[in-house]
Order: sequence, then structure tokens, then C-alpha cells
Amino acid sequence: MLSAQFGSVPSEGESQVSPVTSPSASSSSTSHGNSVASLDLTQTSLRSCSNPLGSHSGPIPIKSTPYHIQRYTPLAKLTSFRVGGVAEFFIAPRDLDEMQAALAWADRESVPVTLLGAGSNLLISDRGLNGLVICTRRLKSVEVDTDSGLLTASAGESLVRLAWRAAEQGLSGLEWAVGIPGTVGGAVVMNAGAHTWCTADILVHAQALDMSGSHHTFRPQDLMFDYRTSMLQQRSLLVTQASFQLQPRQSPESVMQATREHLKKRHETQPYHLPSCGSVFRNPSPQKAGWLIEQTGLKGYQIGDAQVAEQHANFILNLGNATASDIFSLIQHVQEQVKDQWRLLLRPEVKFIGEF
Repeated sequence: MLSAQFGSVPSEGESQVSPVTSPSASSSSTSHGNSVASLDLTQTSLRSCSNPLGSHSGPIPIKSTPYHIQRYTPLAKLTSFRVGGVAEFFIAPRDLDEMQAALAWADRESVPVTLLGAGSNLLISDRGLNGLVICTRRLKSVEVDTDSGLLTASAGESLVRLAWRAAEQGLSGLEWAVGIPGTVGGAVVMNAGAHTWCTADILVHAQALDMSGSHHTFRPQDLMFDYRTSMLQQRSLLVTQASFQLQPRQSPESVMQATREHLKKRHETQPYHLPSCGSVFRNPSPQKAGWLIEQTGLKGYQIGDAQVAEQHANFILNLGNATASDIFSLIQHVQEQVKDQWRLLLRPEVKFIGEF
């Protein structure tokens, strides 16, 4: 029986709220222990790996296929934070046949599976990950029906590139996605969104594989979408492609202009010059996480080389040499300080994978 973890996409926004008249008297009510429990960590570590396949360090052939599993692959460059350890086993399939072969291999070897998209909404432990990491970013294909406005894309397609492609063909509805550094698969899993729009608004259906390699089709109502969430976050399912309904026969020039304006707004309000994961915390409606963090006085606060961004307090930046542990500690500190002042525990939007 295979298990899976998932990683993928960000969001945005700021606003106002009145502070509590008297912050909690004792900081002990927001201990490190309570913060860790709220982060829903997956406890895996290469240090405790049973290494069922011995000490072989080269590629492992998948029986009766032309495919191979890589060993001890660094993951930092595959995440937008640019931190994290190595994957015990790794594969980046180029098509569904290779994906199904990888899942079958993991099943035979009884190793856990972690699914990795653009790596733009997750924090991978410095200790690395046990089991097989499947990276979907090579699953790329796009089909566009310019008459009906139906756009179908594979899970590894970049949202940014997809937004520009739709605009060039006069299809409106993806302008908001131009500043989101994630993939189609991650957008569906996380219900990615920006500027009051989200994935659920335009999704027609999504295709997914379960851990046995069987295909499933889901409509929006099946996925139980909510703010930055879907039922896919609790299920061992891998999104392979998604179809979106856009508005056809629009002026390419006007859609391109709207797309440029969305991108400009994001660059004016959010830091893109250093590695980050996008928004770290969910907005606790009707409040905005960034405003709460800013009013707590944490802009610029730093642990190691991880810093709360000056431009947008709901971003944490890697100043160059941050570790996953630095970032994780900073997230905990922000949670504790905001809870002390506002009596509210911020829920991370970023996903934590591995042992912290």
C-alpha cells in the first residue's frame, strides 16, 4: 500500500484589522511545541532510512521498462526556496507510461512516494526525503480549442507560460495566474489564486492517477474546493492534466494588456528578487496575514539567512545561504509573535515535507 505526500503553489493580499486590547499575558501559551503541531509535518528522514535496495548508488533500472530511478538527487534547486536535502530515490517522468512505471516500482519496493511539482509552495527538510520523489515538471503538453475556449494542459505546465499563451490566442480567464510560479497540477491541488480569482473558477475537470496507477476524472464539485485547498491534499492522488474553460474570441491585445497589468501589480507589491515560496500563511478571513505580521513589527526580522520580507510581510526570503531549518524557525517565530499580539494562530500555506 503506497502513501504519498504532495508539494506545490502560492496566493496573496493585504488589509486591516483592529488589534486585541490586551495581548495574551504569557508567551508560554504559544510554545514551540504547539506551533510545530499546527504545521502538520511529515516525519521522514534519510538518517532513519532502511535502504531496502542496498548500497547501490547508480541509476536503478525499472524492470521490463526503458526507465530508471535516480539515487540521492539534490532537491534544493527544484524548489523556489532553494533549500532542502536529497531524495533517496528520484524520477521526473516525461509521460504517463513512465509515471505509471515509477508508481509500480515504488509499490513493489514498498517505498513511500512524494509528489513534487514546481516546488513553489513547499519547504523540504535539510535532512532530505525517504522513498521516491516523483517530479512532474516534465509532464508538458497543451491543447487549445480557440473556438470553444477549452484549454487542456499537462500537470507540469507552468501557470505563467500558460497565462501568456492563452492571452496571445485571445483567451481570457487566466490573466490572474501570470505571477504565480507554480504548475497546473499544483494549482489544482492547492486551488491557487490571485486578484479574487482562483483555479476552481475556471476548472472543467482534472485527470489524476492513484498510487496503483489507475486513472480518475474529477469535476470541480468532486474536489471540494475552498480557499487554497481541495480534497486532493488529503488523498494519495497525482494530477496529470486539467482542462479550463476560458472566454474565447477576445482581443489578444486587450488580454495581453490585462495580463501585463496583473504581473505589474504583483511585482509592485511582492518581492521577486530573492528565493521564496510566495505567501507563507493563509489569510485568516477577514484579516490578511501580511498586515497582521507587519503590525506585529516583524518586517525585516531574520533568523540565519531567512528574512521576513520588507516589501510584503507574508513572504519569507532566502537571502542567499538560508537553510530549511532557518526558514522553519522563522515561520514558528512569526506564528508565536502574531498569536501573542492578536490571539490568532496563522495557518501556513506552505507545505512542510520531511523531518524538522
